[in-house]
Amino acid sequence: MNRTAILFPGQGSQEQGMGRDVAESRDEAMDLWLFAERESGLPLREIYWDGGSGDMADTRALQPALTVVNLSLWLAARDRLTPVAAAGHSLGEFAALAASGALDGRDAIRAVCLRGRLMAEAGGEGHGMAAVVKLDQTEVERIVDQAASDTGRELRIANYNSPGQFVISGEREPLEAAAALVKEAKGRAIPLAVSGAFHSPLIREAADEFAAFLAGLTWKSPTFLVHHNATALPEPDPAGIALVMQRQMTSSVLWIQTIQTMWLAGVRHFAEVGPKNVLTKLLAPNLKDMTEAWTSTTIGSLEQAASL
Repeated sequence: MNRTAILFPGQGSQEQGMGRDVAESRDEAMDLWLFAERESGLPLREIYWDGGSGDMADTRALQPALTVVNLSLWLAARDRLTPVAAAGHSLGEFAALAASGALDGRDAIRAVCLRGRLMAEAGGEGHGMAAVVKLDQTEVERIVDQAASDTGRELRIANYNSPGQFVISGEREPLEAAAALVKEAKGRAIPLAVSGAFHSPLIREAADEFAAFLAGLTWKSPTFLVHHNATALPEPDPAGIALVMQRQMTSSVLWIQTIQTMWLAGVRHFAEVGPKNVLTKLLAPNLKDMTEAWTSTTIGSLEQAASL
């Protein structure tokens, strides 16, 4: 049997109606929705199931709602999966930790409710993010360094998603300078509709408050290894997990390195547990130079979980 890793998506994977089929069939999933609504103070089912008043991209609602969906699908599929590893993209890392048993599921929901609120409030008027495509990592790193140096302002690569897809995060002036340099290099820079410069030092104040909250949670040894965004490496020790997660909000998401590290550790099957298939689409470019075959599965609905 192929060694399996489970992957949990983050912001950008939300969709109307997500998780409804699982919640209406399994009490444990509905209980998670109710708990998240109490913790967030938001009508999450109305927003994501009924298209009610509320923005599906609002990070205050999205972070708890997507975490609930990811965990609900995991609960529906876990008896049919025997993962040796897990990872989650940015927000998805909290679902990965809960699935592994390193963090209690309700503590994970409490954490992302706070994380969503802090990130919404951390937005600076002159801060933002942009996706950069059609350029390789060396070129993007050169552009980011040049734009930061020329302007004397903060700019960094926030997400290493695939060899041709990166996200940069920082202040408006170097973002604009970088966009011009990307265009010169025949790439494309796409501004993202976010309220702040996430995964950068510019949200340090919010990150410090969140780190203090995480330090007070109970962390346990995971039943399978979770590869962390900040390092791309697994951390088996509960104290070590707590420390690396306290860096997560301001650290870059090392997704290319995470997928490749899993492959080098022997993973040959990847199961994305969550709506859409954003992370599944990133597998091919991230594993294009590997010498052995690999497979993938997307588990985005109750039906898909039952068909494993």
